[in-house]
Amino acid sequence: MDSLFSGFFVNLDATALLLFIVVFILTADYIKNRRLTGFPPGPTALPIVGNIFTLDHKRTHESMTEVHLRMGQRWVVVLNGFEAVTQALVTQGDSFSDRPSIPLHDDIFHGLGVVFSNGNTWKQQRRFALSTLKYFGFGKKSLEPVILEEFTYVAKEISAYKGKPFNPHLIVNNTVANIICLLVFGHRFEYSDEQFKKLMKLFEQGTQLEVSVSAQLYNAFPQLMRRLPGPHQKFKRVIEELKDFIRTEVKDHKQKWDPSDLRDYIDYYLNEIQTTKGQDDSTFDEECLFMSVLDLFGAGSETTSTTLRWAFLYMVKYPEIQERVQAEIDSVIGQSRPPSVDDRADLPYTDAVIHEVQRMGNIVPLSLPHVTNRDVHLRGYTIPKGVTIIPNLTSVLFDKREWKTPFTFNPGHFLNEEGKFVKPAAFIPFSAGKRLCLGENLARMELFLFFTSFMQRFTFSMPPGVKPVIFVCWRYSCHHCLNSMTVKKR
Repeated sequence: MDSLFSGFFVNLDATALLLFIVVFILTADYIKNRRLTGFPPGPTALPIVGNIFTLDHKRTHESMTEVHLRMGQRWVVVLNGFEAVTQALVTQGDSFSDRPSIPLHDDIFHGLGVVFSNGNTWKQQRRFALSTLKYFGFGKKSLEPVILEEFTYVAKEISAYKGKPFNPHLIVNNTVANIICLLVFGHRFEYSDEQFKKLMKLFEQGTQLEVSVSAQLYNAFPQLMRRLPGPHQKFKRVIEELKDFIRTEVKDHKQKWDPSDLRDYIDYYLNEIQTTKGQDDSTFDEECLFMSVLDLFGAGSETTSTTLRWAFLYMVKYPEIQERVQAEIDSVIGQSRPPSVDDRADLPYTDAVIHEVQRMGNIVPLSLPHVTNRDVHLRGYTIPKGVTIIPNLTSVLFDKREWKTPFTFNPGHFLNEEGKFVKPAAFIPFSAGKRLCLGENLARMELFLFFTSFMQRFTFSMPPGVKPVIFVCWRYSCHHCLNSMTVKKR
């Protein structure tokens, strides 16, 4: 009997202890994360995990209409609308110019590279990247022949299908990626090259894994998730494979490196490493080179190729718009020569269509995160230092106050009454401010030259009996809607 009673009290003590621990944790979480005075309003967050599981991660940019959220133990403020985004990123840009600490990125990139670095590293790496790529014609007319030559390769690939249905995803990815390969590695790849195929597949996998729920949980609870299996671990392996690919290229460059004959971005970076060697504030080394190359591919490849696939989708969806674009190109350029960047001013409707594709495609709906580097007063609220900031570009590109028909594909958004091209201030697909996308100038040139070249040479349509499906098109990525299409020579 005594043992029975003692067992009962032991069990009771264990239950009480467990209950105490749970109450203590919940109370500590509430006290630590209670809403601060003057902080923007937002939805009720669950204990410990915050709003991670209350968001629709398939359409996160739609879910983020609230002003503040809690992702695990991290406060997040979402900027909605053109005025809020530009006031923060442009008017008060100095206060919002840093990137937040993101555990998954920190564990892999270690604060290196261009996109997710801060302070002196960011300033040196971005300045070097812009100046070096500018030397190679980044966004300038001198890069035009390179883009047009790459189009000849993709045109040959597409012509080989002889009007039969095919999925344009891989071909378009290869086409755009080869421009970055030429600038960074000094050479392009054949589309049939197995290493090139693997490189493209790894970049696509990395992009998908980076935005998974598992990655969000990793960033919210890094100490726990580092020890657990899941997609976040696969993301780490993908990045390591990409770094191995770049290491091989760098090793080859080092063997052939000649400071009097610098051929590409890697050559110039290796030269910068030697030039700044021994300087206390230098951030140039091979590890940072690997990360910078990954950033350049992310900024100048995946986004542009996705936008081009959106363009194909809208041309097959609206054949009357495709015909009007082709008619304008025929009247200005004809069929005897390739397009040039100088033709842009004489192709207002074509230019308007490209910009409307970017607006409706909305391929980076939440931009990249920022963080406040001081206490900030914004639109009547007080945002403390260290709070993550999400610029919701969807809320800008589909703002009813800025666009006449925000949810309809309408090139007229970029044309005035005289039919001349105009760009509204709310057109910010590359974000705004000090962290404006590094690849904007290259992307603008590529989109114009590739799109006009495709429209000049080919007509795009769906296979017989198949209709293009666009639900509410700003909710879904185009590769879900465009798995097969036919392309015929004009």
